[in-house]
Parts: sequence; C-alpha cells; structure tokens
Amino acid sequence: MLVSEVMSQQTPMSRVVGPWTEWMDRWPTPDDLAEEAPGAAVAAWGRLGYPRRALRLHACATAIAGDLGGVVPSDFQALLALPGVGEYTAAAVVSFAFGGRAAVLDTNVRRVLARIETGVANCGSSTSRADRELASRWLPDSDAQAARWAVSSMELGALVCTARTPLCDRCPVADHCRWLAAGRPMTGAPVRRGQAWKGTDRQCRGVILDLVRNAERGVEVEVALAAWPVRHQAEKCLASLLADGLVHKKDSTLSL
Repeated sequence: MLVSEVMSQQTPMSRVVGPWTEWMDRWPTPDDLAEEAPGAAVAAWGRLGYPRRALRLHACATAIAGDLGGVVPSDFQALLALPGVGEYTAAAVVSFAFGGRAAVLDTNVRRVLARIETGVANCGSSTSRADRELASRWLPDSDAQAARWAVSSMELGALVCTARTPLCDRCPVADHCRWLAAGRPMTGAPVRRGQAWKGTDRQCRGVILDLVRNAERGVEVEVALAAWPVRHQAEKCLASLLADGLVHKKDSTLSL
C-alpha cells in the first residue's frame, strides 16, 4: 500500500498498475528493496515521473528494514516519521492498508466536503488547516466506519462529485449539499490549472534521466546534454539531477 500510494501521487492510477506490479514482484518486502542500491529503484521507476519518489521509497525501505524490523508501521505518527512520507500518505496507509481511523484528504475528498459543508465549488490547491478541521468533524469514531468513509468519500469525489462535470443527479448526498442548494455557483471558486510539460525543466530532466536509465554502461555527459535542444537548460537540469542523487557522475560518464 505504501508503494502504491507514493507511485500514485500526481500520477493517474492507470499508469501506476504496471510499474507497481513489476516493483512488488521484484521487491515484495522493505528488506528486499533496502538490499538494493538506490539507483535500482530509480531505474525501476521508468517513466512514472517525479523520480525523486523512487529515492524516497528506497529511503523508507531502508528505515523500515533497519529500525522497524522490516514491518511497515500501522501508526500514523510512525508512518509520518518515515523519509518523504507526508500526512496524506500516512493517513492513506493507516486507513486503506490497516483499516484504521485517519482523515484521508486528497483533492477529491476536500472538494466533496467543500461543496457539501461550505457551498464552495472547488477546494484550494493545497490542504489547509480549515480542511483538516472540517475533515475531522466528518470522520466517524470507529476504525471500521472511518476506513469505509475514507474509501467512499474519495470515490464519490472521483466518480460523481467531479471538478468539471459533477453528476449531482446521481449523488447520494445531494439533499445535504449546500453548493447544489445554492444553484452550483462558480463565483470565487479557486482556479485549478493543469501543469505545463512541453519545454519545461521537468521534461528536460526526464529526457536526460531516461537516457541514463537505458544505458547499461552509462552515458557521456556531452551525449546527455546534446539530447536536449537548449544547452543552458540541459546543463541546469543535469546539475539538479546530480544534486538530487538521481544520477551520478564519474569522470565524464553518467550512471544511476
């Protein structure tokens, strides 16, 4: 569950299934992953994007193997203490993997609560203190009911109470929705824009990293830089990949 949650951050689940299956076949336990070098995790990440997540998973596996007896913790605070694990991921693991009580707040859940409770069309781009307080008021007391609420509220937001074309006529809580009762106003709703990709540093980093990942004996620095049409951008992005530990340089050769 921890692996799938990290992989699906900012990535559609349809793209995650294949890499997740291969990852779990290769490293079914934290101990298995911890025994490998971090570069192996980056190589196995493929084209999922945001490859620093692979390093975080490797760091998590190392911490779990070394400090927790190889067992993924079921406690929220213990999960939060793992490298790179934030509030959402910790809560999701508690709820979905262990059936525990935790407020799982992704964009879908925050949007559902914003519409039902406050009458606002869309939630903000990041989780706020107000979001957490609202979610805590809606969270059932028992572990089983809280876990069921986490799944159902997320599915409601993903499939029915969607951002652009909500299916209010199919919504099981339509009679309680303040936003629907107010006529579905869009005034003042936060504008959510898709992230640009073409020509960005993210794309440049991806091109260089993909080149290194697919070269068994490494890639010459000049070859990697020449893979991107804008030289100064390629140099900047290569420097950031080196700083992040996603690629390594020995003499004039790059490798994972």
